[in-house]
Amino acid sequence: MTPQFKALGVHLLTATGAVFAMLAMLAAVEQNWSLMFLWLVVAFAVDGIDGPLARRYDVDRNAPQFDGVLLDLIIDYLTYVFIPAYALFKSGLLPGWTGWIAIIVITYASALYFADTRMKTRDYSFSGFPGCWNMVVLVLFALEPNFWISLAIVVLLAAAMFLRIKFVHPVRTARWRPLTLPMAFAWTGFAGWAALVDFDPQSWAHWGLVITSIYLVAAGALQQLLHGPDG
Repeated sequence: MTPQFKALGVHLLTATGAVFAMLAMLAAVEQNWSLMFLWLVVAFAVDGIDGPLARRYDVDRNAPQFDGVLLDLIIDYLTYVFIPAYALFKSGLLPGWTGWIAIIVITYASALYFADTRMKTRDYSFSGFPGCWNMVVLVLFALEPNFWISLAIVVLLAAAMFLRIKFVHPVRTARWRPLTLPMAFAWTGFAGWAALVDFDPQSWAHWGLVITSIYLVAAGALQQLLHGPDG
């Protein structure tokens, strides 16, 4: 198999995220939230493996006819932002005006963030919250906190998108990667488990989501505190 064929295969793998996004959206329209999140978890898993494959097979050189970064951003906006925001609004977790604030803040701030050329730091972490609203909304579905708490989380994370706070990239941030990568895998497993049991509050998946989410949100800021902004 030639390098060009392998690189093209990576682009084709990335593009499957658009199909999973459509399947998730169809489930969301039917308010089948468990199925919606299962498709989003599948898309999340694809997004986690296509980047390393793209670097391994040097898609920029071997398959330059497709812009892998642009393709990835388009799909990420659908699966990380647009569909989760819709689900948060339609689910009733944020009723009335709070739901309107959430979808406007999430979609508007994320559109700006995804176009921000300062998104990545020198160590390949994210500068500012990276718009992973699929992860945030899934945890809110699982825990169902008071709507004021949910609204505060949304507003604070949206503001954090434009602050110079680091958030780790599970694959590319080298510091603490032996811990961060298993945490990301664990989060994905707990997310799929929670969706499969229809967010049953008795499920141990909820505790797993809480623990792994806290780590993934806080690890970058802690590294920044301990080692400086470029550490």
